[in-house]
Amino acid sequence: MAGVNRGPGAGEEPAGSGAAGVADVAVDGIGKTYDDAGTPVQALDDVSFGVDEGEFVCLVGPSGCGKTTLFRIIAGLTEATDGEVRVAGAPVTGPTTDMGVVFQEYHLFPWLTVEENVGFGLERTDVSAAERERRVDEMLDLVGLAEFRDSYPKSLSGGMKQRVAIARSLAVDPELLLMDEPFGAVDAQTREMLQRELLDVWASTGKTVLFVTHDVAEAVTLADRIAVMAAEPGRVAEIVDVDVARPRERGDPAFGEHVARVRELIGAGP
Repeated sequence: MAGVNRGPGAGEEPAGSGAAGVADVAVDGIGKTYDDAGTPVQALDDVSFGVDEGEFVCLVGPSGCGKTTLFRIIAGLTEATDGEVRVAGAPVTGPTTDMGVVFQEYHLFPWLTVEENVGFGLERTDVSAAERERRVDEMLDLVGLAEFRDSYPKSLSGGMKQRVAIARSLAVDPELLLMDEPFGAVDAQTREMLQRELLDVWASTGKTVLFVTHDVAEAVTLADRIAVMAAEPGRVAEIVDVDVARPRERGDPAFGEHVARVRELIGAGP
């Protein structure tokens, strides 16, 4: 059966799963309140959890639970009303190269080649031209697109475009890879292929990954742990440890037990 941990309560340090209790990413008491025509609406309330260095954590929950709002706060794109996010001990005050962000939309520049898209973020750093070229070559090899380096986005499939977006995010060597429904726009077969490729990339790079999805089976396929959110207001209901050996097969009874447990927590049925 799925192992379940309660999220930390108020005043507790949000720790990951490591014995030392020190999280690479610490989401500490995050609250978010919006003003709706003069009426305060609480979207998030005291959200706390940690992600260990090199860990793969998925965030799931029902519609309206604030997953995207929380994602944007962690990424430094939206300011929290309460609480703090820390990456490698430093408070997040805005977007930074310590975080690579991948969205469902590819956000590629259509006038740039695959190679130029992957290297775009490095142009805003002090990395030398030689090092930039080396990193771009490495990332293209990592995602299997070296032979498409001179192609433009319009000639790529949806799956290939998302691989370019992942390579671009990794090229700046971020501390954390944040992914918001990155495979939501592709067909089921491509989605499963990209999941396998992402796990290969994660194993090769050792990056810390926080991955938002509405697909419970996807979360169980990918994650070390799953933070399950509840709604009204958005909060972490429980943390589920996915103690199933990789590679995971969807026909494995243990896989099914984890899917059923997470579905039960979000009210999606058994």
